[in-house]
Amino acid sequence: MSDPAAYLDHAATTPMLPEAIEAMTEQLGRVGNASSLHASGRQVHRVVEESRETIADALGARPSEVVFTSGGTEADNLAIKGLYWARRPRRRLLVSSVEHHAALDPAQWLADSQSAQVEPLDVDEVGRVRPETLRAAVESDPDDVAMISVMWANNEVGTVQPVHVLAAIARDHGIPFHTDAVQAIGQVPVSFAESGADALTLSGHKIGGPMGVGALLLARGLTPVPVQHGGGQERDVRSGTLDAPAIAGFAAAVRVAVKEQAEYARRLGALRDELIQRVRQAVPDVVLNGDPVDRLPGNAHFSFPGCEGDALLMLLDARGVECSTGSACSAGVAQPSHVLLAMGAGSAAARGSLRFTLGHTSTRADVDRLIDVLPGAVERARRAGLS
Repeated sequence: MSDPAAYLDHAATTPMLPEAIEAMTEQLGRVGNASSLHASGRQVHRVVEESRETIADALGARPSEVVFTSGGTEADNLAIKGLYWARRPRRRLLVSSVEHHAALDPAQWLADSQSAQVEPLDVDEVGRVRPETLRAAVESDPDDVAMISVMWANNEVGTVQPVHVLAAIARDHGIPFHTDAVQAIGQVPVSFAESGADALTLSGHKIGGPMGVGALLLARGLTPVPVQHGGGQERDVRSGTLDAPAIAGFAAAVRVAVKEQAEYARRLGALRDELIQRVRQAVPDVVLNGDPVDRLPGNAHFSFPGCEGDALLMLLDARGVECSTGSACSAGVAQPSHVLLAMGAGSAAARGSLRFTLGHTSTRADVDRLIDVLPGAVERARRAGLS
């Protein structure tokens, strides 16, 4: 196809914002290490600290609470492993069953090798952790809970969690509460101070910034054990030479994403609603997953009965529509989405799901392209499933 592809996978990564490109490019030609004491080092250090202040101001945090990392995965690892180690001999880890693998896998590693007791928090049929679920889990033995981790918004089905309520439950018992807000920043209002969370993860490339940079917002007085050791940068909890150009681009993206969040949500929410309506018209038996109302404005997640999600994805890709499947692939074999399984979906429905996510470059033309090719792709995928 000669026309540009309809890119409907912004939850995986979104194109960089012009402001982020400009801020990053401005720093690329400069020399200096932010830890060096000479003039070039001080200049780079100033760029890093100004970026820290920008991010803190945008997200309701103090600059000292912004700990730069290489991205969301490292931030989740630092929060979960570091807080567990800092709170030993407590052994219980309460983690929602629909977390991204960047949170689930470190928790499981702690269970396998560090004697942690990981307790998945069940979700309801739309993927939400109900406050009473968390409260019951905590109160069964609060003194042995090392930390709690519940994402702000789900990366697959888009359901927004009641983070403020959940964090309050944790705080009532003096338990550190971490939330992965990678998908939430720029789509819904996020304030670290108002959320009540003790640690919050964000990532650059989900909000129009560069890849390879992120941050953990870490409340004052909370000191996780470092995952990596070295020069002692970033409050002595995350060592490593800081990537000043990436940090500058990251800060610019956070500033723009938060500033324009309300208008972004209004525009994308309307386009998302149109996409959902037209997909339902094109494929009448399709199932919308996640909360129908309290969901990310750019997220539409469907199960297509009779289809394998990976086959349908490739058929759409061949026709110029790029999206993603919630299934994981291991050794070439599609595995059901753990998120949909936790929500009570059957294995077939969990394997036959696709996620369409919108972003700052999305237009009605992208939706038009999807609707033009979707019915034929679904028909072909269903025939392939019967053969």
